[in-house]
Amino acid sequence: MEKYIDQISTMVVGYAPKVIGAILTLIIGFWIISWITKMVERMMTKRDFDPTIKPFLASLINVAMKVMLLLAVAGMFGVETTSFVAIFGAMAFAIGMALQGSLGHFASGVMLLIFKPYRVGDLVDLGGSIGVVQEIQIFNTVLLTPDNKKIIVPNGVVTSGIITNISGQGEIRVDMTFGIGYDDDIDQARAVIKSVAERCPHIIKSKAVDIFVAELADSSVNFTVRPWALSEHYWDVFFFMHEEIKKSMDANNISIPYPQMDLHMNNANVPSSVN
Repeated sequence: MEKYIDQISTMVVGYAPKVIGAILTLIIGFWIISWITKMVERMMTKRDFDPTIKPFLASLINVAMKVMLLLAVAGMFGVETTSFVAIFGAMAFAIGMALQGSLGHFASGVMLLIFKPYRVGDLVDLGGSIGVVQEIQIFNTVLLTPDNKKIIVPNGVVTSGIITNISGQGEIRVDMTFGIGYDDDIDQARAVIKSVAERCPHIIKSKAVDIFVAELADSSVNFTVRPWALSEHYWDVFFFMHEEIKKSMDANNISIPYPQMDLHMNNANVPSSVN
């Protein structure tokens, strides 16, 4: 028993300083990491960093420093950390080979967060998917469509295609087309469209509303109407104009034609047996 007690005492005396030092290192290290993380978050807030990128960078810095701290503590016990680094490197390589597509989306997400072609709240067109940016994640961008559908677009698809930021400039032109019949008065129709535009509360009044005859189509004379609005009021203007112009056209007896064909028959070519 004395022999075992001596061995235990020797081990306690030999490892106690290392254990105590490791515990103190972990406690102080985690406190310092927490302080540095908060300081970085305050610095990003002070410099008006994008709210989307702040949590990602703060989390990345926090995790990286904690991994370094744990490797340092392992080294205090005499553990060969180079072997751990080699194992981590091999695991990272294997995982990278298995997740090439996901890593591509990750890299694209980092590019989007750095270059910021769009922000949360912008109305965008990403490869034909139109919606308001709800969230920019590391692997995906989440859009909310006007009909309240959620579209998840992989970031790799976003960066490899055309990005149209509809609301990125603050003001947007709402392009619309309205047709009238060939027998209707063009000037009267233009006056009706202008009066509806003046009543629309979301159209920017300081900018002129373009109202042009753009096309003499098969069954209609088409007007191109182009008012300006704030980006967030795009759909408000679009729907208001279509509804109110239809009502005003009806009230002023101006027809809105639909595709049709007029058939003219020459009586001289009609057989006598046909009544």
